[in-house]
Amino acid sequence: MPKRLGLTDLKILEGLGIYGPRNISQLARKLRMSNGLVRRRIQRMQARKLLWLHANIYHTNLGLKKAVVLAEATQGNEKLLPECLKANDFWIYVSRCYGRIDGCLGIYTIPKDHCNNFEEFTAKLEEQGVAKNIQLFWSTCFHKVNLTTNWFDEEPQEWIFPWKKWIDETLSQGTRLPYTLKDPKDFQVKGDYVDVFILKEMEKDAAIDFKDIAEKLGLTIQGVKYHYSKHVLERGLLENFDIEFFPFNELISDRYLFIFRFPNNRKMTKFACSLLNKPFVSVLGKILQQPAMVSSVYLPKIEFKNFLDSISILIRKGVVKSYFYVIQHSGEWSRQTLSYEFFQNKTWIYNHQKHIKTLERLTESRASP
Repeated sequence: MPKRLGLTDLKILEGLGIYGPRNISQLARKLRMSNGLVRRRIQRMQARKLLWLHANIYHTNLGLKKAVVLAEATQGNEKLLPECLKANDFWIYVSRCYGRIDGCLGIYTIPKDHCNNFEEFTAKLEEQGVAKNIQLFWSTCFHKVNLTTNWFDEEPQEWIFPWKKWIDETLSQGTRLPYTLKDPKDFQVKGDYVDVFILKEMEKDAAIDFKDIAEKLGLTIQGVKYHYSKHVLERGLLENFDIEFFPFNELISDRYLFIFRFPNNRKMTKFACSLLNKPFVSVLGKILQQPAMVSSVYLPKIEFKNFLDSISILIRKGVVKSYFYVIQHSGEWSRQTLSYEFFQNKTWIYNHQKHIKTLERLTESRASP
């Protein structure tokens, strides 16, 4: 944990995950603190670049399907591959990764009617010789796991890692998944351009003043508030808020992307439910139509072996079937918001030929060795 960040700050972070950054008054009442003190502590963490607040969009209700791509770079193209992955307008996250593969992780939100086009795009990466052994996983929206303090020891003011307790928890868990981790029945577009614009702005800053959004849209504040309450919230376009905070020292910790497979959906659900309040997990997603999950894990290096040993025990006990992971590069990643500029008349404009031509131009312009 960063220095001089104590239990009070962690309780504020935990409360932000429950009440959201737009409801500071309720959070302050719960913590029996003044609004001003809570806001000052949040602002201090943001100023120290320890905390970022984002909207976590439920892309399913905007007609978008999440894709996770793991691509191994062909030798010599390690720097080019991230740019090629971003040739597709609908990327939201690209990171260099290493470990099982030396390449990239890409995360996309693809309009539901263009999944075949996107599969052609990933195949083109191999055809152009910039990547190989590409793995593509279609996933539910990512369920954000915000910080909880249940693995924080108040007396020495440090994180603890009771792995045996977690294993026992996993074995005794219930079998009820959050709706965000269930295969969607459909991918309907339930929002309009104003809704998408609001969500885009809240992805950058979840606590943005509606006045600022109204000025950008040329609407009244009341109009923005109406869209937020009657569309964004009531139509389920916003899943929750992403309280982005790294609880462990970044100099001695790594972020990993795991793919877990399970014998059946019941075992998968037990495993997933055991992770919904753990500080080392940031997101979970279910791979569509499969008893499998994708998860982002953040752990001190010294605890990573203990985590793998715990997974090994769960494999022997029949909960987990198999897994693999990559290590995400902490210094080489990019993120962008919802691609609102490609949304018109409640329809996503997906220009497949443009994506292919951009990819071809990038690969053809490679400098000769």
